[in-house]
Amino acid sequence: MSEYDTEGGTQRLPVIERTPEPSGSPDLDQSASSAAYEPVGPGGARAHRFWSPRRTPALLLALVVIGAVGVLLYDISAVRAGRDAMHWRQVAAGDLATRQLQDTWVLVGAGVAAALGLWLIVLAATPGLRAVLPMRRTTADVRGGLDREAAALVLRDRAMEVSGVQSARIRMKRSKVTVRALSHFRELDDVRADLDTALGTGITELGLAKPPGLSVHVGRPAKKK
Repeated sequence: MSEYDTEGGTQRLPVIERTPEPSGSPDLDQSASSAAYEPVGPGGARAHRFWSPRRTPALLLALVVIGAVGVLLYDISAVRAGRDAMHWRQVAAGDLATRQLQDTWVLVGAGVAAALGLWLIVLAATPGLRAVLPMRRTTADVRGGLDREAAALVLRDRAMEVSGVQSARIRMKRSKVTVRALSHFRELDDVRADLDTALGTGITELGLAKPPGLSVHVGRPAKKK
């Protein structure tokens, strides 16, 4: 009804009509929104990203260095004892004495060495472990992390609890959560609003140090031909 009774008479209520949003595809009616959520309070000590131990690169580098140094020391000791130097060291010494800096193999070797050195510097200067999201710290002695796949699974369960959601895909990043859902009934704007609310609460309850932003896309399932 558009009227209601008061003591002074009857008053007509305004009627609000929803203007249909333009759709980019005739077969897919889609609604989308974005929202950002801030951390709830400072949460105590500052939470930093977890550093990867990188045991495999360190082990490989250590084995290469130990092997090369061991062979070189053995060859130097053999020469000091009156034996001839190994063939590889004689060839290397001859090449270093005769080859020019613009030689192709010299440039290739320098490029490989520079690439390996840059790779090791990047490994040493970056924390890694991008799949682990740091959680808020209430005390300075305790640190917690949440796996990104586990967080995405929790948010997907939250999305599937919303009425009208047929399926949902969650893409969890450190700075943004992208949700693509399909709704087989209800208005898309209503489903999207409920998803914004449910997933916003879910992101806050994850307890992350830097809660990511939220982008929700809701569409209809493709029509079967």
